[in-house]
Amino acid sequence: MIAHVETVVLDSQGLAAWIAQDRRVLAMCQVFHTMGADFVIGANTIVEISHTRVNMPRLQWTLSRVKVEPVTERAAKASADLLKAAGLHGHNYAIDATVAEGALRQPRPVAMLTPDVDDLARLCGDSVRLIGL
Repeated sequence: MIAHVETVVLDSQGLAAWIAQDRRVLAMCQVFHTMGADFVIGANTIVEISHTRVNMPRLQWTLSRVKVEPVTERAAKASADLLKAAGLHGHNYAIDATVAEGALRQPRPVAMLTPDVDDLARLCGDSVRLIGL
């Protein structure tokens, strides 16, 4: 049973699974929608998910149902601080850090759909419930 969640953050793979209509992700999203949760992605997640094989109409439909958080200078600096505190660095973790930073700013309780539970746990601590995909 999933406890009440106010905000659901999707990383690129969580968003990709929703766009691809993965049954498990669709079922979870329906449960979260029923409890009134808001869905959130980072603006750079759109860049990460866009490629020639993505179903663009489905992407546009999905984007119309989520709040897109901008990656501002303030958010970028806070993301860099998260990386430093977690002992991580480099481009492999940069987008994860911006996703984590955005998740930490959302109304709580927050859940995140991601296959990258280990790295995001280092960045979010116990402030975000990570749901592995």
